[in-house]
Amino acid sequence: MAFAMLDAPRAARALLTASAVRERATKMLELGIDGKLTAFTVAMDRLPAAADTVVEVIRANYPDLVIPFHARWRHFVAGGRDLGAELTAAIADPAERGRTAFDLAIVSVLLDAGAGMGWRYRDGPTGAELSKSEGLAVASLRMFAAGAFATDGKSPRADAARLATITADDIAAGFQVGPGNPLVGLEGRAALLARLGQAATAAPAVFGAADTPRPGGLFDHLAATAEDRRLPATAILAAVLAHLGPIWPSRVTLGGIALGDCWHHPLIRAGDASDGLIPFHKLSQWLSYSLIEPLESAGLTVSHVDGLTGLPEYRNGGLFMDSGVIALRDPALAAADNTVGSALVVEWRGLTVALLDAIAPLVRERLGLSAADFPLARVLEGGTWAAGRRLARERRADGGPPIRVVSDGTVF
Repeated sequence: MAFAMLDAPRAARALLTASAVRERATKMLELGIDGKLTAFTVAMDRLPAAADTVVEVIRANYPDLVIPFHARWRHFVAGGRDLGAELTAAIADPAERGRTAFDLAIVSVLLDAGAGMGWRYRDGPTGAELSKSEGLAVASLRMFAAGAFATDGKSPRADAARLATITADDIAAGFQVGPGNPLVGLEGRAALLARLGQAATAAPAVFGAADTPRPGGLFDHLAATAEDRRLPATAILAAVLAHLGPIWPSRVTLGGIALGDCWHHPLIRAGDASDGLIPFHKLSQWLSYSLIEPLESAGLTVSHVDGLTGLPEYRNGGLFMDSGVIALRDPALAAADNTVGSALVVEWRGLTVALLDAIAPLVRERLGLSAADFPLARVLEGGTWAAGRRLARERRADGGPPIRVVSDGTVF
């Protein structure tokens, strides 16, 4: 027991990596293939057909196979306009453009957990009516552009001092929430932004000592750590987990270290103090993918993008359920109030990460592309996320996920 206690901080730090997510998700898939999971069965013989569906969607959406990375920037398009590109293009200084892009991406990603099936956003300037991720993205961009996250109340930036005072009512107003337009997890989203402001204020060396602390200060911090203007994607995730770690609800701690999006599952064995734990870091990885383009626009090269994992969210997870690769042992549980920490949801998310790694080479083979030309970030965008959405629309009238998950706005 003493050894386990001494080993705990080291084991905790190891869990704050994409490699730990991938390694333990692989163990989850192995358990599923062996028929040992409590909630799911796995039929790997159905994976090729799922890959065929993904390829069909890719060819329909991107016939030239020129596919951008999976990132928040894809969701800022409304009414045929790329609102994210329009906003950042107006900033001449590359460094300030990078900071502003980081401000927007970080705030928007943190507001991106599932909206629920009843919420809609009506964008006045474009006339578009949006829901789900696209609606959340454009709503957050409009708030950002209007100065809702700035101390002066008008500049398109996010200041730590202002974020620290954000309330659920502020988010509700910007997201057009009302009795007939409910948004799930409203309090959780506001609390997340408030903690973001507090974390940035508490770390001026990272988020801006000479200027007003802001999430965008992380742009300068990462740029300064690049060697020969090259930065691995895993370094972006490491910085996000290290410097934004305090903002996440402290669900699981190990050795005094909060582990964020990390959950218990008794069958995940590691032989150290982290036995029974499986990390996902979904929003942190989604954010890391979304910070690649601002860095590259500033002249840096981001390498090793496949060091990040696929995202364990309900579109990717829905792809594998709706294509029959995985199935619930008790189908009735799909409609239950499943919490994010339940064995069912933890297994679903773990299987999703590992199956994304398994389907990627099948997709590349069908397209005749190499891993270097078609990394996982493009498979996701092209891709598995869009295929999951298409299958959901075909199988359920509301286009919702195949499993009901009760979320607090900080995970899904």
